[in-house]
Amino acid sequence: MRKTFVLDTNVLLHDPQALTRFEDNAVVIPIEVVEEIDRFKRDPSEKGRNARQISRLLDGLREKGNLADGVPIDATGGTLQVVFCRSETLAQLPPELKGGNGDNNILAVALEQLRSGLIADQPPVVLVTKDTNLRIKADAVGLTAQDYTTDKVDIADLYPGVCELSASATAMSTLSSEGGLPLAELPAAQGVSLQANEGVTLVDQAQPNHTLLARYDGRRQALLPLQRAGKVRLGKVGARNREQTFALDLLLDPAVQLLTLVGKAGTGKTLLALAAGLHQVADEHVYERLLVTRPVISLGKEIGFLPGSLEEKMGPWMQPIIDNLDFLLGGSADDDAPRGASGRGGANRPQRSNWTDLKGMGLLEVEAISYIRGRSIPRQFMVVDEAQNLTPHEVKTIVTRVGEGTKIVFTGDPYQIDNPYVDAESNGLTWLVERFKGQPLAGHVTLLRGERSELAELAANLL
Repeated sequence: MRKTFVLDTNVLLHDPQALTRFEDNAVVIPIEVVEEIDRFKRDPSEKGRNARQISRLLDGLREKGNLADGVPIDATGGTLQVVFCRSETLAQLPPELKGGNGDNNILAVALEQLRSGLIADQPPVVLVTKDTNLRIKADAVGLTAQDYTTDKVDIADLYPGVCELSASATAMSTLSSEGGLPLAELPAAQGVSLQANEGVTLVDQAQPNHTLLARYDGRRQALLPLQRAGKVRLGKVGARNREQTFALDLLLDPAVQLLTLVGKAGTGKTLLALAAGLHQVADEHVYERLLVTRPVISLGKEIGFLPGSLEEKMGPWMQPIIDNLDFLLGGSADDDAPRGASGRGGANRPQRSNWTDLKGMGLLEVEAISYIRGRSIPRQFMVVDEAQNLTPHEVKTIVTRVGEGTKIVFTGDPYQIDNPYVDAESNGLTWLVERFKGQPLAGHVTLLRGERSELAELAANLL
């Protein structure tokens, strides 16, 4: 049944293309929404960019006819109408909701659409808003309201990147000896939809304690044994569980150009990514530089203006990255620390324990994510930490900066979000996982077990 959707301002600011997402239904925009969009258009942030994009889209639709009467949006049959809030409808709101409040004006428009529909036997009216309180108000006055869920991901069903399959001892032996096993020769895989680069644990049917780790090759439609995780020394860092082994194998494979690592605090996402990046930059020379960045969003109240150069301003935000790098580079050569001083311009140099030496040699760059637009980043190993605080638009901006020969790794915990405008289901990290699922040049692993410390693991589970 065709419906009428009344859109709130936050929906359009969240997704400028939201007007086109409602198929053959009628979309109504209250004039109050247009006014609020106009107030955002000079904002230099993503909201300002979205506001300007919406204004251009509405202006383009205006060429199709009078927006007050309704115009077709596209070939799907959907229509768009810009509606004023009538004073008589606003006067019929409960006393608590009367006044010049923008939300109340949007409620009045939705109520007017609902009442005119009851008279003319028109389709049902739905108010679409990302504002929880407005949805509560709408329910109180008898309106149907819902969140904008087009770009949301069901976090409970998020693609894990790993799975288990039972196999015979013969099949496992064939995989090890011949370096591959066609999926057609594994009966347990029939009917199972494996994604490209998905980690697979083969469990012996006769001896469940006997397992073998493999990765699914989507192009060859075969299982391949892990090639790198057990053969590369990363100094102090090594895989401590199955998921970390899969993640390390993907991190060390240059053919996997985009990798997402999701997991709770202490599962080793950032440490593994940095260790693999340092190894491929300083030891194997696969990439020219390790580029590390993270969104500048604080956990609590802002501490105010930070003096100094850009590097000094970024210091507090990048301290977690610096801690990990100091751990990887600390100690002497006898501690099996990564040989960070080797590589371009650093041949035969003694072992260094400070990450600033890598910066001085041009092997490491700590970048503010705010200034990444317009850049082209070739032949670098790029780590985007705390990616759960990014919006889908910001993630798209970052990925489209990747040049030839660059590998990009996104890490984050979707349950620890400090950005007030995204949640576990609408943030850029989980959105990216689902969009790139099954792509041959992308991989994903959800890390489950914390390895930071026994206390950190207990806190992550109980608190």
